[in-house]
Amino acid sequence: MKREYDFSKGERGKFFRKNVRIQLPVYLDEESFEFVEKIAKKKKADLTSVVNEIIKGDKELAKTLT
Repeated sequence: MKREYDFSKGERGKFFRKNVRIQLPVYLDEESFEFVEKIAKKKKADLTSVVNEIIKGDKELAKTLT
């Protein structure tokens, strides 16, 4: 690394986009991945759809418990 950097020609906020939502990757441990993968194969669906269904079901269950 350099000892000093020149930011005098830098432009603040050049890449900032208001109201942009970034979707970060989610990493499952091997056991969870295999569980979801089996369901996805049986349903002939993609992993994302299956994970979303599971989370939605858990949300509904949690609502009934509170």
